[in-house]
Amino acid sequence: MAFPMKDVRLPETIPDLLLQKHADYLVSYESNKDDYINCMTEHLRMSGIYWGLTALDLMGQLDRSNKETILDFVKKCQHDCGGISPSICHDPHMLSTLSAIQILCIYDAIDVIDVEKVVIYIKERQLPDGSFTGDIWGEVDARFTFCAIASLSLLSRLDEINIDKAVEFIKSCMNFDGGFGSKPSSESHAGLIYCCLGTLSIVGHLHLVDADKLGWWLCERQLPSGGLNGRPEKLPDVCYSWWVLSSLTILGRFHWIDKNQLVTYILACQDTETGGFSDRPGDMADPFHTLFGLTAISMLGCDKSLKEINPTYCMPEYVIERLGLKPDRLDRL
Repeated sequence: MAFPMKDVRLPETIPDLLLQKHADYLVSYESNKDDYINCMTEHLRMSGIYWGLTALDLMGQLDRSNKETILDFVKKCQHDCGGISPSICHDPHMLSTLSAIQILCIYDAIDVIDVEKVVIYIKERQLPDGSFTGDIWGEVDARFTFCAIASLSLLSRLDEINIDKAVEFIKSCMNFDGGFGSKPSSESHAGLIYCCLGTLSIVGHLHLVDADKLGWWLCERQLPSGGLNGRPEKLPDVCYSWWVLSSLTILGRFHWIDKNQLVTYILACQDTETGGFSDRPGDMADPFHTLFGLTAISMLGCDKSLKEINPTYCMPEYVIERLGLKPDRLDRL
């Protein structure tokens, strides 16, 4: 018996790309500091700032951000241990540490934090098997390896950790289907695939990947609606437009999906009244999906007014070029 594929129905009318509404939405989102949603997402504040700033920068509207206030916030979130927390009075974590470094690189203001302390904090997170914990409490996840590698790369300090052991850990997360999970024997997932490929891209070990097998798994994430899901039998979600598309780009298999269908799905997820993107048509918009909708549109090249996005770091390409970084891509090797 065949089971129907999980998918969504697109609206009959697909709007054009509403860049000005998206910029206005992001600026107003941060200004509403006392509303319920803003208060309940305090634990995501640093990442939220990174999402919003990157999106504004891609749209050429970074000047609408409050630079001095943001830099002061980042500075106040660094702890004596060197790690950076998602908000003031929260515990430091690898995820928010990377977001903070990305913010500072966009502003070209890395001297706001104590870089030496950050490097020490990251070094202390690496375990003997090469993996990294997210914080002092010991959770291990391939995402944290990417955070460590990307952070140190952006700081030009990759030589501070054991790269070979980190690569061994990433390799141990590879599955029979060519994908990667969060740790050895974990299910393949598009978000984790991006993290593992990003790590290998930065340190120059993409040769360890079976590009055709993994590329096939990734292109199978596209559903009839045009949207992409993160793993089999799940609904499409705008954020996977980034995780899947960036991974395919790193692999040199960008052309293996239907570009026009994906664009249609992403545009259908815009909120035409408030601005912003949601995970699926008709859902509530948020900064997370707004960034990844815009980064996918940038990578697809269907709106030349958007700046180019780097598929490895998820940062504007001009920032990565300014830092002199050249992550590997299989189509360039």
